[in-house]
Amino acid sequence: MKTIKLGNSTLDVPVVAVGCMRINSLGKAEAARFVNTALEEGANFFEHADIYGGGACEEIFADAIQMNDDTREKIILQSKCGIRKGMFDFSKEHILASVDGILKRLRTDYLDALLLHRPDALVEPEEVAEAFDILEHSGKVRHFGVSNQNPMQIQLLKKYVKQPIVANQLQLSITNATMITNGFNVNMENDSAVNRDGSVLDYCRLNDITIQPWSPFQYGFFEGVFLGSDKFPELNKAIDTIADKYGVSNTTIAVAWLLRHPARMQPVIGTMNIERLKDCCKASDIQLTREEWYGILRAAGNVLP
Repeated sequence: MKTIKLGNSTLDVPVVAVGCMRINSLGKAEAARFVNTALEEGANFFEHADIYGGGACEEIFADAIQMNDDTREKIILQSKCGIRKGMFDFSKEHILASVDGILKRLRTDYLDALLLHRPDALVEPEEVAEAFDILEHSGKVRHFGVSNQNPMQIQLLKKYVKQPIVANQLQLSITNATMITNGFNVNMENDSAVNRDGSVLDYCRLNDITIQPWSPFQYGFFEGVFLGSDKFPELNKAIDTIADKYGVSNTTIAVAWLLRHPARMQPVIGTMNIERLKDCCKASDIQLTREEWYGILRAAGNVLP
C-alpha cells in the first residue's frame, strides 16, 4: 500500500483509510476477519467517529483487533467529535469529554488524529484552541483536523489554534465532484461555475491539508451507489472498460480516480465486505492516464467548456 504524509505532519498514512461507521453490522468473528484483512492489505489507518453506532463501533473495533499495546503501535487511529443530538458542539468541555469517551471505547491512550466533525455555528475558536492544547500536552491526541469545513471556517480556527490542521474530510466522488468541476467554469454563466465551497480544494492544497473524501461511491447525499446503477449507464460503461484494461474491478477504478488527483487525497472507504475492501486497496497500484481520468469525469455528465 502506498503512503502519503498526513497534511504537513511527518506521519505516513496509507492512501486508503478504512472507515468503521458500519462495523456494528458485522458479527464478532466477521469484524475480526475484516480488520485483519485490512492489516494484511497494508490498510492500517482506521477512521471512526464518536457518533457511529452511538459509540458502539469504536468498542466493536477494539474487540475485533484485540487492542493491546503491541497492536496499537501498528495501527493509525482517527476519530471525530462535535455532533450531538439535534446540534453541533465544539465547546471545550464537549471536545475533552468526547475524546475521553473515544479513548475508553477504543482502549487506547491516544489518537493519532482527531477531527471536528461538522461546523458548529456557535463555535468559539478560543475554546477549541484551549481544548487542542490540553489534548496535545496530555498526549491524548497527536494531530488535529476538521471535517466538512470551508476555507474561512478553517481560517477562523487557525487564528487561535496553534496546531496544524492536517486533514479536512469532505464529500467527494466521481458523481459529487463540484469542488473539482467548478474550477473549469471560472467566470462563466452556468450552474457549474457556482463556487459553493470557497475553493476548498485549492485551499487545502495551498495549506498542505490532506483531503479525505467520504462516500467515494455515493451519488447525491446517500442516495445510492453509482457503480452498477441504471442512472449512470455512460459512467459505468467507461469505468468497466478501464477496469477490464487493468484487470481490476470497477470499485478499484472508482478509488483510483480519486487517487489520480495531484492533491494526494486519502479516500475513506466504508465497505464492510472483505472482497470490496481488497478491491479498494488495489487502487494504490493503479495510475490512471490523463485521458482515462478525464474520460470518467465526462462520462459522469460533466461538460468541459
